[in-house]
Amino acid sequence: MKDDERFLARAIELAATGSAAGDGGPFGAVVVRGGQIVGEGWNRVVADRDPTAHAEVNAIRAACSALATFHLTGCTLYASSEPCPMCLSAAYWARIGRIVFANSRAEAAAIGFCDDELYCELNRETGARRIVMEHLPLPGALNPLRRWAANPRRTPY
Repeated sequence: MKDDERFLARAIELAATGSAAGDGGPFGAVVVRGGQIVGEGWNRVVADRDPTAHAEVNAIRAACSALATFHLTGCTLYASSEPCPMCLSAAYWARIGRIVFANSRAEAAAIGFCDDELYCELNRETGARRIVMEHLPLPGALNPLRRWAANPRRTPY
């Protein structure tokens, strides 16, 4: 079995195990660097009572912890299904270079996990989104940003 198939099979195994346990939806993910799994996770939204506890986010957190870094450059994310907008964004923030997934968005939508609305919402102007967003620039609000930018010891990310 090729590496991609092996790692994707592991993500699918985690999806099955986690959902059978009642932890959350049927999703699993692994992060791989240099042919080794450095992080894995499954959906724990229900078990953790955390809407951000998606498989990909949990796998990214585990990989970052294992590698003692917040950048996963050179890593591949294997996901049982196409990542939702949040998980895709997390992969970008983590600097993951490649994503391999088994099930499409359409296949996940067919069982009730439809991300199309979120993808559409993110393309709208802030004033046209379903969640009300209001810009309220308070005096001094920029001070923390300016102090961080001026700090020579800051850690850019």
